[in-house]
Amino acid sequence: MKYSLNRKRVVVCLFILFLFGSRGLTSVRALELTIERPGDREFVRDLAGMLDEQTTKQIKELCDKLLTDKATPIIVVTIDSMAEYGGADMRIETFATILFNQWQIGHAKLGDQDWNTGILVLVSKNDRKARIELGAGWGRREDALCRQIMDEYMVPLFKQGQFSQGILAGVEALDKMARKLELPTKPVSPWTYVIIAVAIGLVIFTVVSLIRRGSSGWAWLMWGVIFAVIGTLLYQMLNNRGGGGGFGGGSFGGGFSGGGGASGSW
Repeated sequence: MKYSLNRKRVVVCLFILFLFGSRGLTSVRALELTIERPGDREFVRDLAGMLDEQTTKQIKELCDKLLTDKATPIIVVTIDSMAEYGGADMRIETFATILFNQWQIGHAKLGDQDWNTGILVLVSKNDRKARIELGAGWGRREDALCRQIMDEYMVPLFKQGQFSQGILAGVEALDKMARKLELPTKPVSPWTYVIIAVAIGLVIFTVVSLIRRGSSGWAWLMWGVIFAVIGTLLYQMLNNRGGGGGFGGGSFGGGFSGGGGASGSW
């Protein structure tokens, strides 16, 4: 009798677990967003019409080169609203994470090496929100840099209604981040022209010194420094080029979000 009672309890527990498990699976399925994924090397889904043709072309060319050089895809998505694609009342961070994982942006591994360096740039026009979502391979190391890109390169232009320029500026900055280079320069400061003028003056002074004193002039030392700087810059440029033909795969290969990145609104 006792055995029979325990057996009934087990059956009831299993039924409850099955019932709630089925509801959980239904909820997960309900979270699938209704946005068609771009092709492997298309990079852009401009559903809100926020990008002009020329900018779209520039973004695709930039993203294609980065994917080839660094096996790191940047996917740009613009939408009118999150509600239109199954994200009603959803935070943009949640929406971006679901979309990232649904599309499996980036490659979880390259050979035996953990990779997962995909990047999603999501802009929701009517919600007036944007998100940079990073693959798990980035960890949280670049969150501060993504915040800078969002706050200084993208949102200020969005506030002026310059969406094409803002998205392009963000992609250009993310390209630099992925290559571990400094972010693109901002508008030139007047001090820049002063520095250029001083540099030109030094070059002229060096040439005059060489003419007057020949090989005994100290200007040879300065030229040695100049050539050393030029050589260093060339070396860095060569190192930043893709080697061996580069990565030939597409943008999607099992990647998943790590929760890193930055959000913005305007």
